[in-house]
Amino acid sequence: MRTTVRLDDELLERLKAQARRENLSLTRLLNRTLRAGMQAGPARAARRQRYRERPASMGSPRVALDKALAAGRPALVEVLGNPEIRAKRGWVPPAISGES
Repeated sequence: MRTTVRLDDELLERLKAQARRENLSLTRLLNRTLRAGMQAGPARAARRQRYRERPASMGSPRVALDKALAAGRPALVEVLGNPEIRAKRGWVPPAISGES
């Protein structure tokens, strides 16, 4: 079957050089190389250990998120944007630029 494949110039030159060394057509070398790569692919992937994220506790929120989110975004902005409200509710982060 015929198809068009776009290869990097450097890769094509390497394949042509190898085909000349082995006295093979470029088509035969590509077929052989692709078959070998496809057969090796699942074996390598199976050996790789799967990454698992480990959960970590971040503690309790210092703002009543359920109330802030239930009231909508303006309430959350009010709580986070007003240092007096934050202090009253016990949430005092490091100074935000522009605050005294």
